[in-house]
Amino acid sequence: MKKIITVIVCSLCCNIVAAQTYTLEQLKDSARHNNITLRNAQRSVASAAQQRKEAFTKYFPNISGTGFWFNANKGTARMDVNPSQMIPAEIGAAMAQQFPAEALAALQSPISMSMLKNGTVAGVNAVQPVFAGGQIVNGNRLARVGEEAARLQLELSDNEVERQTEQYYWQLVSLQEKMKTIAAVDTLLGDIYKDVDVAVRAGLAMRNDLLQVQLRRNDIESQRVKLQNGISIVRLLLAQYCGLENADFRLVANTETEPPMIQQQDYGQALLSTPEYQLLGKQVEAAKLQKNLAVGQQLPTVAVGAGYNYHNLLDNNRTFGMVFATVSVPISDWWGGSHAIKRKEIEYQKAIDEQHDKAQLLQIRMQNAYNNVVEARQQLTIAQRSIEQSEENLRLHRNFYKAGTTKMSDLLEAQLLYQQSLDRRTDAYADLQNKILEYRQATGQ
Repeated sequence: MKKIITVIVCSLCCNIVAAQTYTLEQLKDSARHNNITLRNAQRSVASAAQQRKEAFTKYFPNISGTGFWFNANKGTARMDVNPSQMIPAEIGAAMAQQFPAEALAALQSPISMSMLKNGTVAGVNAVQPVFAGGQIVNGNRLARVGEEAARLQLELSDNEVERQTEQYYWQLVSLQEKMKTIAAVDTLLGDIYKDVDVAVRAGLAMRNDLLQVQLRRNDIESQRVKLQNGISIVRLLLAQYCGLENADFRLVANTETEPPMIQQQDYGQALLSTPEYQLLGKQVEAAKLQKNLAVGQQLPTVAVGAGYNYHNLLDNNRTFGMVFATVSVPISDWWGGSHAIKRKEIEYQKAIDEQHDKAQLLQIRMQNAYNNVVEARQQLTIAQRSIEQSEENLRLHRNFYKAGTTKMSDLLEAQLLYQQSLDRRTDAYADLQNKILEYRQATGQ
């Protein structure tokens, strides 16, 4: 039996030693490397970078090769030639004296000719755009804006991952602290139970008092079961969110040290460093470039080119080089294009108005976040004061009960107030940590 107990104890000790320990920063770092939302945001940045590189290739000549072979059932070019109509009258008179009549008669009959029954055409051409109404330049600028916007979206995703990780972390810490409170309260109730049991045996207290303590201990045990289930679920959520292979880990947390004070920022300056406001600026910039693109589509385009070609259409191999220039004027598109330009101008104005409106909301968000930090710190101070008061209240009621001047229900009520004050302090501490992070993110820190 002793060997079995020794094996069990050793196994438990090995599990405790094997459990990985994480700090909050380690969990955040793991989430940044493994969270699927952040991975997709990083892929969006890589995709935007490829789109920018693709747009850059429009500055260079467009080189294309073509080849064409055909074989028709008859010549694609046919014509009838009358030799008599092609011979001048003087030559015809001389021929009439020298050639027989049969030969002269043959010249009067039309001759049918057929060409281009089959052949091959091939060539390589390079076309360099000279003027495209600014479409290439603005297209490249728009691609760069898209890449910068993707990076800002990545920063927002990183903030969201940090916020969610910290919420899970402090939720788990809060539950674990409440489990410690349950253990302390259970020990306290055990001491009260022993005192009451002695008093009942001595005839100094009623058995009903003992039953009230036992009922409260049952309630504590029920709370313990719920906390264990909550801890298990939050562990799994935190492990999944941070990409941890094992949910059997321990957290390093110090809930005794009060979080440092924060300095209220200049919201006008802080606004410029927030990714939300910068993203609004990119939206305005993109809307302006799209308007410029719409204008450029209505302007003429000029290009120059050079090519080298081959054909054997007349049963002779021929190669030749050439240079050329093209001008394209979208005449029929001007009517619809004018409306497209006006539509883009309206969208540009909408983007400007949206930037101004949301900038004000972002500054209100900063002030609200700061107010929440101040309120959360005040709640923590009140909770800490309540612990001292409820602890003293519990001590007095225990003494009063021993002296026979108070009821068991009053003593248990004092115990409940003490437990609630401990839980409120735990929740207030976790809430303050979350509110501080929200304020830092709101002000672009």
